[in-house]
Amino acid sequence: MNATRDLRIWASLVVPVLAGAAANRIPLPVSYPIPVFDGTPKPITLSNVDPALARAPEFLVPPQTVLLSRGKPVSSSDPLPVFGELPFLTDGDKTGIDGTVVELGPGLQWVQIDLGAPSTIHAIAVWHFHSQRRVYHDVIVQISSDAVFARGVTTVFNSDQDGSSKLGRGRDRSYIESNFGRLIDGQGATGRYVRLYSNGNTSDELNHYCEVEVFGVSSPRAARGG
Repeated sequence: MNATRDLRIWASLVVPVLAGAAANRIPLPVSYPIPVFDGTPKPITLSNVDPALARAPEFLVPPQTVLLSRGKPVSSSDPLPVFGELPFLTDGDKTGIDGTVVELGPGLQWVQIDLGAPSTIHAIAVWHFHSQRRVYHDVIVQISSDAVFARGVTTVFNSDQDGSSKLGRGRDRSYIESNFGRLIDGQGATGRYVRLYSNGNTSDELNHYCEVEVFGVSSPRAARGG
């Protein structure tokens, strides 16, 4: 009887708080490109893979959340892409047509966006290559205030389930590319830099990006906990 009473008391206190938190959030306004299909993809035989989305996902964020990454500088483990240019990642063009995609070399590669100031990050949207059904391997997304990611690193997405990237085993599922990309929860992590890894895909051994968008709240005091 006491346990039931305690549960009711807990619910009366906690549920209104949770409801209030949800009420103070709004849908993240993401602009999605139209589908582009080109060529015949190789069969996808991987297990534990999420199917391509049939509709845009909805994700709630604090109302002060804005797009932080537009036009911000991009660096990479492959500073000389096979084709395309690193600034393509933050130029706002996510159509996926020729001349808008950057292609990095084979193996584990990363791209990194410098937001210019410590920020509280609520969401990250990434479009690798939505002109063909494919899965990118070992997709890992990290946030840090350290430009070389040697300390203070928060991992918000990791689909490397066997740990081959040596960045830890991931619990997130791989996914099939589409024009909806992948919307990743930033978990309110704070940092100035966002780094994204991949290790080839089911169609070839190269790594591609159409666009990356980072949403949050920029605050020079975020890194100091103020």
